Amino acid sequence: MADNGEEKLIAIARQIAKSLGRTETMTDDIIKIFSNFDGRLREKLTEKLSEDDVERILNSLDRQISSFISSDRPIWSNSADSSAFLDSVDQLIAFIRDWTPLADDKNISSYLDRAEDLLQQSMFRLEDEFRILAERGADSFDLARGDSAHHQDYSDDEDDVSLEDDDNFIPVAQQVTDYDIIIDALPAGTIGDLHDIAKRMVVAGYVKECSHVYSTYRREFLEESFSRLGLQKLSIDEVQKMQWAQLEDEIEKWVKAINVALRILFPSERRLCDRIFLGFSSAADFSFMEVCRGSTIQLLNFADAVAIGSRAPERLFKVLDVYESVRDLMPEFELIFSDQYGIILRNEAITIWKRLGEAIRGVFMELENLIRRDPAKAAVPGGGVHPMTRYVMNYLRAACRSRRTLEQIFEESVGPQSGNFDYRKGDNRALSSSSSLAVRMEWIMEFLESNLEAKSKIYRDNTLSSVFMMNNSRYIVQKVKDNDLGTLLGDDWTRKHEAKIKQYHVNYQRGTWSKVLAVLKIDSNSLSPVAPKSLGDKLKLFNTYFEGICNAQSTWVIVDDHLGEELRASIRGSLIPAYQNFIGRLQAVVDFGKNGDRYIRYSTEDIEAHIRVLFQGSGGGRR
Repeated sequence: MADNGEEKLIAIARQIAKSLGRTETMTDDIIKIFSNFDGRLREKLTEKLSEDDVERILNSLDRQISSFISSDRPIWSNSADSSAFLDSVDQLIAFIRDWTPLADDKNISSYLDRAEDLLQQSMFRLEDEFRILAERGADSFDLARGDSAHHQDYSDDEDDVSLEDDDNFIPVAQQVTDYDIIIDALPAGTIGDLHDIAKRMVVAGYVKECSHVYSTYRREFLEESFSRLGLQKLSIDEVQKMQWAQLEDEIEKWVKAINVALRILFPSERRLCDRIFLGFSSAADFSFMEVCRGSTIQLLNFADAVAIGSRAPERLFKVLDVYESVRDLMPEFELIFSDQYGIILRNEAITIWKRLGEAIRGVFMELENLIRRDPAKAAVPGGGVHPMTRYVMNYLRAACRSRRTLEQIFEESVGPQSGNFDYRKGDNRALSSSSSLAVRMEWIMEFLESNLEAKSKIYRDNTLSSVFMMNNSRYIVQKVKDNDLGTLLGDDWTRKHEAKIKQYHVNYQRGTWSKVLAVLKIDSNSLSPVAPKSLGDKLKLFNTYFEGICNAQSTWVIVDDHLGEELRASIRGSLIPAYQNFIGRLQAVVDFGKNGDRYIRYSTEDIEAHIRVLFQGSGGGRR
C-alpha cells in the first residue's frame, strides 16, 4: 500500500514539474522542492528515467528543433509552425533546468552539453525570426499613413509628392504642435509574436542577445526619424567650427528634434519595449537604453557643444533656446531615464543644462567686456546717439523678454535639488526686484554710462558734450520704460536718470545761451541813461553770438522729438523776452531813428524761425 502511494506521489510530482516547465514563471523545480523534504524523492524521480529515456527525449527535441532551424523559410510565416517551435524550445529549456542539478553525473553532463548547444542554435534562429518579424511588421504598418499614432490629425495636401513620383524625394517632417502622441511602430499581432520570442530568450539567459537584435532595429528607426527632422550627426568639434549662421539653423532643427524625441519618440519606444519585454522589467529597461542611448547622446552632445562654444553676445538668444529646451524637458528626462541604466543620461542632461546656464552668464560677462573695451575714437556727428548705446539697449530689451529664464539662470541657488522646484517656471525667488539679474543689469548700465561719459569728452565744445549725454541718456530711459528691463531696474533708477537728463539740459543752456542772455541784459536800476553806442555794440555782439550758435547747432541732433521741442521751447522762453526787452530799450533811445536799421538785424519772428531749425542734424538716428 505504501509503495502504491509513493508511485502516485512520484507521478504527480513529475506531472507538476512538467507543467511548470512549460510556463514563464521562475518558480523552482517541484522536484527540488520535494527533495527538500526527503532526499530519497529525487532519487526515486530520476531513477524512473533511464539514460535511454533521457537520450530519447533529447533526440526527439533535437529532431523537432533542428527541422525548424534548418528551414529556409521564416518559421513565423506559419502560425502552427511558430507554436510548435516555441513548444519545443520550452521543452528544451525545461529539460536543461530539470537536469542541471544532476550535472555532476558525467552521463547527465554530456546530455546537458548537447542540450545547451541545441538551445544556442535555437536562440540564434529566434534572433533571426525576431529581426524578420520586426522588419516585416514595420513594412506592413506604414507610419506615413497615420494609423500608427494616437491623437494626431493628418491633413491632405494637394501639392504632396509621393515617393513613387520622384526617386530623389526626401521626406521632411511636418512641424509638430501637439506632443500628446504615442506612435505604435508595430502592429499588435507582431508585438505579441516578438514578446513570445523575447520571453524564451530571456528565460534561457540570452537577454543581451535579444536586446541587441531588438535595439539594433529600433536604433535605425530613431536615426531615420532624426534624419527626417533634418538633424545631422555632428561631433562637438564640428559644431564649434560651424559658421554662426549655419549653427543658428542647426539649433532650430535641434530644438524641434529634442522635443519630438523626448515627448513622442522616446515615450513610444518605452511603450513598445515594455510590451515586448512584458514581465521582464530589467530586460525592458536595458533594451530601451540600448535603443535610445545613441540618439540621446547625439542630442546632448550638440547642446554641450553650444554650451562650451563662443560667448559672443549675439549668440545669447539661440543659446537661450537650447537652455529652455533642455530645462523644459527635464521632467521628461526624469521620467524616461529613471531606471538604473538611464540615470547616467538623466544626470548628463542636468549637467549640460547647468553648463548652458553658465554659458549664458558668460555671454553677459562678455557683453560687459565689450562695453568696457569699446574705444572713444570718432565722435558721433551732432552729439547723437552712439551706436554702442543703441546696440546695448536693444540687446538688453530683447534679452529681458526672457526675463523669467534669465532670473532662473542668475539665481545662485537654482537647481533640480530643490524639492519644490519647477523646471519650467524657475524658483519663485527669481521674481524679486533685487534678483541677481537686476543687479547684473544695473552693472551693465553703469558700464555703458561710464563708457559714454568717456566718449563725451571727445567733443571740444562742452555744450555739445551735454547734448551727447542728453541724447544717449534720453534714449536709454525711453528703452527702459514699459518693459521687463524697466521692471528689473526699478522706478527709482528711472527717476534718477530722468533727473540726469534735466541736468544735462541745464548744462547745455548755461554753456550756450547764458553768454547770449548776458549781452541782452540791461541794468534797469541804473539812473544814468544808456548810451546809444553801448546798446548798439551789445546788439552787434548778440548778432554775432546768435548767428554762430544757430549755424553750429543747426547741425546738432536731438534724437527724441519731444525732448527737442522741450529744448527749443526753453530757449524761446528765455531768449525771446530778453531780446524784446532789449529792443524796446534800444528803440526808446533818442538817436534810434537815425541808426536803428544798422543795428537791428533780426525781428522777433526771425529769432523764432532760427530757433525752430536748431538740432536738425542727422547724426545718431532714432532707432
